[in-house]
Amino acid sequence: MATVAGGHVAEKRDHLQRCGWVNADPLYIAYHDEEWGVPVFDDQKLFELLILEGAQAGLSWYTILRKREHYRRAFDGFDVERVAAYGTEKVADLLSADSGIVRNRLKVAAAIRNAKAFLQVQDEFGSFADYLWQYVDGKPLVNHWASLAEVPASTALSERISKDLKRRGFNFVGPTIIYSYLQATGLVMDHVTSCFRYEQLRQ
Repeated sequence: MATVAGGHVAEKRDHLQRCGWVNADPLYIAYHDEEWGVPVFDDQKLFELLILEGAQAGLSWYTILRKREHYRRAFDGFDVERVAAYGTEKVADLLSADSGIVRNRLKVAAAIRNAKAFLQVQDEFGSFADYLWQYVDGKPLVNHWASLAEVPASTALSERISKDLKRRGFNFVGPTIIYSYLQATGLVMDHVTSCFRYEQLRQ
């Protein structure tokens, strides 16, 4: 689940009740209102969110969200084939020249490795979406949490997917990262019941 350093709650300027992890930044509010928990079936966006979730490890999602446009430029719009083909020169550029991303060698290397593994999944299943959504029989799992305290950091499902992704060569795909990924891509709908998006997405 996305977290915010300091635990600030979004201001209810528009009188809409939101999940408590949202802060007052319009960028973060838009992400919560328009993206988080919405089912994603597009492979390019699934790849983008996979890379961003991996980059989040040890950081807050808010930090990564603010860097999202920099990531899009640095990683060629998250074109998976281009990222898979990155060589040492491109890696050096990412680590030395682009301050808009998390300049962590392991995370950059993982993005490239994950792109290659992503392509292999596409070859085997036809699309990464088909591979991922099979775990929930093509339909989002809708939870009914009354408070953020009830929302788990990982589940048996995220552990199962994490294990299989690691077997396929993916990195930075531990159960907690994958559960956050499932929330972000809408395989799991974890808006709390008091959030205005809960009623909209629970169908």
